[in-house]
Amino acid sequence: MTKIQELGEELRSVLSGRGSRLVDSFLPLLIFLVFNPLIGVNSSLLMAVASAAFFAIIRLLRRESLVYSIGGLGGVVLAAIFVIISGSERGFFLPGLISGSITVILCVVSVALNRPVVAWTSFIARRWPLNWYWHPKVLPAYNEVTILWGVAFAARLGFEFWLYQRDALDALGATRILLGWPYIIVLLVITYLYGIWRLRNLAGPSVEEFNQSKAPPWESQRRGF
Repeated sequence: MTKIQELGEELRSVLSGRGSRLVDSFLPLLIFLVFNPLIGVNSSLLMAVASAAFFAIIRLLRRESLVYSIGGLGGVVLAAIFVIISGSERGFFLPGLISGSITVILCVVSVALNRPVVAWTSFIARRWPLNWYWHPKVLPAYNEVTILWGVAFAARLGFEFWLYQRDALDALGATRILLGWPYIIVLLVITYLYGIWRLRNLAGPSVEEFNQSKAPPWESQRRGF
């Protein structure tokens, strides 16, 4: 199996079919950006909220996951509140800036506590034993990747805030889309390649070896991060 095939399979296993529903979370923003110059902030916000609600209803009727549709609806509703309070369409982007700041803070704090965010996200996606992540020959890899995440999200946040301060809302909207899921997927690929290399370098136990309580030397994790 080639490395590209392996990466594709790992991404599919992590995203677990959710990729087809990512549109639920970013389409409302796209609608706002397209229609705002044409029909004004209030009408475009109304259309964005309506589209998010529509996806939520569709997912509910199909008995599918509501995570992304609720996230999209919640984000637009929160943005609408900020717009109303601030009296400016700039308020639409405040929730994203706030959530981005929280993400960076979580990365920093989790590494400081030696319980990195990336380990938790992997645990949620893969359901491997939680104690495996805290093994002294496994934990450094997840701490280092979490630092990488913190730097990547801080860089994105800094650029978005720079555009926000200059009222470059069209550019900010386009940036929010381009540096949304496309950015996350690139980051996931880098995370996987570095993480697997680092686990092999640390020579710790694989998940299977950990479950079987095997003694060293270990083969280390060869697939999945």
